[in-house]
Amino acid sequence: MTEREAYVDQMKAKLEQWNAEIGVLEAKAKVAGADAKVKYDEYLSTLKEKQADASARLEALRDSSGDAWQDIRDGANQAADALGEALKSAKSKLH
Repeated sequence: MTEREAYVDQMKAKLEQWNAEIGVLEAKAKVAGADAKVKYDEYLSTLKEKQADASARLEALRDSSGDAWQDIRDGANQAADALGEALKSAKSKLH
């Protein structure tokens, strides 16, 4: 397994875990009261944007060739970090 393949697998695993955690928040939003639902929806909107960005960057990594993936990796790291931090913040404020 190449370094790029290992990185892509690691990133994919992180995104799958975070997607599951976002799913839990979505389920909680469905049963939340009106005021809480507004907060959930705000956080979920932000999370979905960051999730889409991280997924797009992961796809770019998969499609990259040669050494180009290393240039893309920095952006993917930033997107993943932003999603992770947003999820952590949402979970701490919504629990």
